[in-house]
Amino acid sequence: MLRSFVTTTVACLATTPCVCLAQQAAAPAGSRLLDNSDPTLNLPVTPIAPGLRYVIGRNVSSNTIVIDTSAGAVIIDTSRPPASRAHFDVLNKNGVTKAAYVILTHGHGDHTGGVDLWKKAGAKVVAQENFAEFLQYQRMLTGFFAIRNGAQYQFAGGQGAAAQSRGSLAALAQSASIVPDITFAKQLSLDVGDTHLELYHTPGETPDHLTVWLPKLKAAFLGDNYYQSFPNMYTLRGTRPRWPAEYIQSLEKVLSLQPEIVVPSHGTAIVGKAEITRRLTQMRDAIKYVHDAVIAGMNAGKDARTLMDEIKLPKELDVGEGYGKISWSVRGIYESYAGWFNGDPAEMFSQSRSSVSPSLVALAGGAQPIADEAQKLLKSGKEVEALHLTAIGLEGSPGDKSLLRARIAAFETLIKASTNRNEVGWLQQGLAQAKTALGQ
Repeated sequence: MLRSFVTTTVACLATTPCVCLAQQAAAPAGSRLLDNSDPTLNLPVTPIAPGLRYVIGRNVSSNTIVIDTSAGAVIIDTSRPPASRAHFDVLNKNGVTKAAYVILTHGHGDHTGGVDLWKKAGAKVVAQENFAEFLQYQRMLTGFFAIRNGAQYQFAGGQGAAAQSRGSLAALAQSASIVPDITFAKQLSLDVGDTHLELYHTPGETPDHLTVWLPKLKAAFLGDNYYQSFPNMYTLRGTRPRWPAEYIQSLEKVLSLQPEIVVPSHGTAIVGKAEITRRLTQMRDAIKYVHDAVIAGMNAGKDARTLMDEIKLPKELDVGEGYGKISWSVRGIYESYAGWFNGDPAEMFSQSRSSVSPSLVALAGGAQPIADEAQKLLKSGKEVEALHLTAIGLEGSPGDKSLLRARIAAFETLIKASTNRNEVGWLQQGLAQAKTALGQ
């Protein structure tokens, strides 16, 4: 019956358009991960199985997942403002007017933005017991994360950190103020009317991360411990270490349940035991491969940048890099184990490379020869090297227009070539800063 429900056209709910799972799954993964569309528009309600549906989250907004029960809806994750309001409204129009519980897979703001809306619909909030401490960590660094999130996700009209939006700060503040009604340590059984749920602590993306298990449908809700890319084991916006062993153990926990439906909090649902097993096993093995390669390289005396360049996934473990990247994870793992000191004695002191950049510019004969060399690098396809060179030049000769033009050209080329959501955000941030310095 379940297979028939998923593979045939589903009768849409009354007033909001629905799409069948097969149509959603047909969209290429990269297009979803690079999605910069308005997260409040064109929001279908996607049925997966009887009593189970979700609204897709766009542009770094989590899905809002609904489990229907005789005691009211169970909501898993609530998206980020302003998408959370749009998700709430579209589900309300589709009959979700009473909520028994909101379960938060973790405390990131793109999952918690609609909590107050669902509480007004009667919901109690459930989270893992580390949730409060994780929110305190985010609250402590509210200003830092507002700047970094603006740069990485380019929420502020494409100007990123250069235009900190009030919405970004408000979302962080709202997330930090949530107080769960129910918390648990390792496992929680939850009976909601006619529906039984099991919640498990599955750290990975965050220390408070949980997985929801719905036995009657053999459905698992993984939060951010799975999406269609190598995981963001190191995020450029900054976070505490995300330990590979925790990801691996958490994926193994879900695999042990033998799910027939998996609904992540970003991206579309996966249906079918064989396909779920294939994907989660591939992800687990990819993480283990990268981790073990880093450890082997460290013990062989190799530095982080060498390993960033050397470590690649074999073809059978290639899960894509639309969100996380292997090289960032390599360095993140290396420095999580060993810290920031790379063995160069110069790194022990506060003076950085910029302290000698003026001397380098003088030795080169000024900014123009450096800009000329950067242009040569660009013509030979070495855009990253051009960025390094222009950074040194601008440290030694701030505001030089020839260097800025070369830097802008490097950013523009790299942006066109990138297929990684986070990488594009930071490249756009660098481009905006260079254009502002040039007076564009």
